[in-house]
Amino acid sequence: MSARRIEADIAIVGSGITAVLMAAKLADATKKSIVVIEAGGETTSFADRMKARQRFLDYNESPWKRDHFDDQNALGVAFGFSPDMHVGGLAMHWGGVTPRYSPDDFKLKSMHGVFEDWPISYEELDPFYQEAEERMGISGEQGPPDIDPRGKPFPLPALPLSPNLQQLREWTNKAGVAMWSQPSAKNSIAQGGRNVCQRCDTCYPVCPTGAKYSPDFTLDALTKANRVTLHANVLVRRVHADDKTGRITHLTGNSMLVGGEEVEVHASQFVLGGGFTWTSHLLLLSTSSAFPAGIANRSGQVGAYLCGHRNINAHIELPLALHPGMNGQHSLVSKQFMRVPRAAQYLRHDLRVWESSVGRDARWRDDKGNVLLGSALLGDWKARTAKGAARIRAYYDVLPARESALTLDAGTKNRFGDPMPRLAFKDHAITQSLKGYTEETIKARFEQFAKAGDGRIISLQASANDIGQEHPGGGCRMGDDPATSVVDKWGRAHGHENLWVGGAPTNVTASCCNGTLTFVALGLRTADAVSRAT
Repeated sequence: MSARRIEADIAIVGSGITAVLMAAKLADATKKSIVVIEAGGETTSFADRMKARQRFLDYNESPWKRDHFDDQNALGVAFGFSPDMHVGGLAMHWGGVTPRYSPDDFKLKSMHGVFEDWPISYEELDPFYQEAEERMGISGEQGPPDIDPRGKPFPLPALPLSPNLQQLREWTNKAGVAMWSQPSAKNSIAQGGRNVCQRCDTCYPVCPTGAKYSPDFTLDALTKANRVTLHANVLVRRVHADDKTGRITHLTGNSMLVGGEEVEVHASQFVLGGGFTWTSHLLLLSTSSAFPAGIANRSGQVGAYLCGHRNINAHIELPLALHPGMNGQHSLVSKQFMRVPRAAQYLRHDLRVWESSVGRDARWRDDKGNVLLGSALLGDWKARTAKGAARIRAYYDVLPARESALTLDAGTKNRFGDPMPRLAFKDHAITQSLKGYTEETIKARFEQFAKAGDGRIISLQASANDIGQEHPGGGCRMGDDPATSVVDKWGRAHGHENLWVGGAPTNVTASCCNGTLTFVALGLRTADAVSRAT
């Protein structure tokens, strides 16, 4: 039986937020035919999300149906990369937080004397940041321009601060730190046929109103307009290249439905948009006599330099009348500690503050274990809510080691016999040597915050260091030298003129804040180059 043949001018592998917004940009820029290939199927439709939210609240049931395959899993980390293998990817159930990286992130060697610089600058990425914000509809306010620069205003006004956050901002001002409304992919005004954020407070895992951006809104519009053809339930398993020229000739894979039908994808330009795990995995699987280490891997860098960050988190009791429950997922943010003077001991981190109900919920037993009923329960609750609580967190920059890598695990295979990816995050020696200094400095900073508000720290913890990192990227990092990178500064694979990698895999480092907006901006910059090459 011959394989099912899919043909187009541009083939995009993956349907997550970066891949979908790249498809949208390409559909705007060219009349060429575009296909999106997704291993998973459709998940919970927008029409069903109100019901899904209610079942989540009632039964703690996942709102997202058919969101993974049991035999297609990333290994070696406690948090998963697999329960997003469906149309729309992880951003169907993300929190919608969209800060930009700092200018410093792109010039660590030049500005701070550590690690290395990216081959692009913040200024080069600024217009693509703006485009990403406009395509998603980001609500935000600019912080002080010297630490939060941008070329144009946010497309939507900032989400309003709750009375709790207004009080907490007064507290952070007393501590000498300017904070502002966290940029978010949530409508502060109705636009794009989507509602205003109603503060349902279930942004993660499900927004029932459509106020929060998710990739299906864009993908549905593209498919209805016949500008993109979606092929769901197709797992791309190999990339094939001409032995002499390195030009990609086609992709092969299989249907994930019963029968596992073979599939071939033919195109002029190929874009890998499957995220930092599955993009590197696919390239490493694509071995041949001409490319024994896999496609785009003559440098041996595919899967290497996985990057992310860690956090220090605390809860602080304050003499404030806070009433948790209104838009508790929204926060204040500061970049004050992301733009710091060059110092002997390198430390950069973001800062976020939320309201918190820690220690403020009603309880059945007091501190001595006595059962509380009736007026005793109510009295205990009133006594413990006389003061408020805040959560404060700092993501700190972690420099990646070469050995921070994705490799193939021959001991665990999927239904087609492909080894699954194993991830191991390893710190660069600089980060290792500064770990104690970093965490103690941030903890001391939190103590100063508590003191400024006449409060006290009631809990303090660092993120686990042996199960991965947060907001990860890398594995196909960009660079000018093909010997030390996988793609060039536009995302084009070295040695393969018609193969492109979009978004998170191309990161050199992962800053100290949520990375989704940067992943999308990098993808849009790559899409700009693809449109010119098509």
